[in-house]
Amino acid sequence: MNEYVSIFKALGDETRLRVLMMLKVRPLCVCELSEALDIPLSTLSAHLKILKASGLVADTKDGRWVVYEISEGKELSGGETFVRKTLDLIEAAVENDKKFLVDRAVIAKVTRELCSVKMQERRSRLSARKR
Repeated sequence: MNEYVSIFKALGDETRLRVLMMLKVRPLCVCELSEALDIPLSTLSAHLKILKASGLVADTKDGRWVVYEISEGKELSGGETFVRKTLDLIEAAVENDKKFLVDRAVIAKVTRELCSVKMQERRSRLSARKR
């Protein structure tokens, strides 16, 4: 029972739901998610920690990138998992939501390379300010 409570608590936040709906499309690195959501990395990190602790997402290291994807979790009858079935139901409910549609459009354009360039630009601006 505690496992399901943890999952539903994690689902009870708009940002975390948005992250999960993006991850249904494809695995994404932290910088891609941050860029798509337009939130600081520290805020995103806190959300990802909750999603990971609940078992909804898993991360893997790919070079210097940390990539997140939907965790399969426990299998239900018929081969489907509780996580996938739950996220499919949520996706069907929000498929016409404006934020959902915007998020889908944004992640179609965001790449790790684009994020890398933007991060370098931010670092340069920060360096210039310190001088």
